[in-house]
Amino acid sequence: MTGARSFVVDDREKGIFLLDREALVSEDVLRGEMKNIFAKCWIYVGHGSELKRNGDFHTRKVAGRPVIFARDGKGQVRCHFNTCRHRGALVCTERKGNTRRFNCVYHGWIYNNDGSMARVPGDEAYTAAFDQSTFGLKAPARFEQYRDFWFMNLDADAQPLVEYLGEATDYIDLVVDQSPSNTMEVIAGTQEYDVNANWKLMVENSVDDYHLPSTHSTWLNFMANSGVKVEAPKDPSLVLPTHGLAIDLGNGHFTTDNINFRGRPVAAWIPIYGEDAKPEMDAIRQELVERVGADRAKRICDTNRNLVIFPNLVINDGSSVTIRTFFPDGANKMHVTAWALGPVEESESMRARRLDAFLTFYGPGGFATPDDVEALELVQQGLANYTDDRWSEMSRGMGREAAQLNSDEHHLRTFWRHWDKMMAGGSSGEQA
Repeated sequence: MTGARSFVVDDREKGIFLLDREALVSEDVLRGEMKNIFAKCWIYVGHGSELKRNGDFHTRKVAGRPVIFARDGKGQVRCHFNTCRHRGALVCTERKGNTRRFNCVYHGWIYNNDGSMARVPGDEAYTAAFDQSTFGLKAPARFEQYRDFWFMNLDADAQPLVEYLGEATDYIDLVVDQSPSNTMEVIAGTQEYDVNANWKLMVENSVDDYHLPSTHSTWLNFMANSGVKVEAPKDPSLVLPTHGLAIDLGNGHFTTDNINFRGRPVAAWIPIYGEDAKPEMDAIRQELVERVGADRAKRICDTNRNLVIFPNLVINDGSSVTIRTFFPDGANKMHVTAWALGPVEESESMRARRLDAFLTFYGPGGFATPDDVEALELVQQGLANYTDDRWSEMSRGMGREAAQLNSDEHHLRTFWRHWDKMMAGGSSGEQA
């Protein structure tokens, strides 16, 4: 970027918030994001349950960087840069597996699964100054976890992960508390798809309840026709069957917190689940009451939320639990990856209900995601006129004196304020 400048008009006195659409189309802005955001923030890598055995690994791109997410021979979770120390080739080309060592196919350098150097072929050709023990795989400057959600940070001076997450930990706890043993697991299978739109539009879409009645009318009709109570709101200022809150959690993180109407495997029954599911779901709810108390159990069972961890992690705790992350592949394209998450103890029937809810609503084959993808791609196409139609309007709810609602745009403004500050050189750990 040619110099720090603001991309937002934020007039809180007048109740006006505008976004400069250049932020959604510019490759120059993307280069600034890689330097000021993705190189400074804690970025989600994976969930520890993906690495069940010593030696398990997954390769993936995180913020454009190829990494190996692995559990070494002693059971320690690690993150290695998937780059040979010799000439820079990938040292692991498989998507996942179990191994003791990673072998570079170019010149045969071999690394242990803890990242240390195992063998350099023909090492007798090097001088005494060559110390192969110093040529282990590089790793991110910081690699830490909260409740088995693992993040990396390229900034050695970054604040600890738990401080960065701040109030967002309360909402991660609500997810993990769904398991009697506080042990959640990523369910086998991964959703991956590309969207021809700027990555920040997915942040907006993931928490934008304002679009639900118009974009997802087919799903709402399906729910209503299946016996789910979906009533039009009595308050004309609202647009959802039930309303909730939009909450700023600091450091650019935010969430919706809604009264549930669409059912939850833990443990709010709706007709779609069938009558035979009622006893098991009643038992799940009772276990929660006994373990965490009636008030917290009610919150876990009868509310749902879409949590955003700045900049690009979304945990949807709704009709199922979804972990979604997305990275830019150019200013006008992103790659999305999503996983389903569930308690390790749940029965086969409960797991089936969870996955059915996951696949029915989320993902490229569900009711919601194809609609969302089309909407975001239509936005990106419309942004071609940004030089003549410069500003996106995001003022909804600014004049509301009471708490901000989930159908307002408070949470979108939370993201953009923090993004704008970081693009100007602010710290990832400053409260928004």
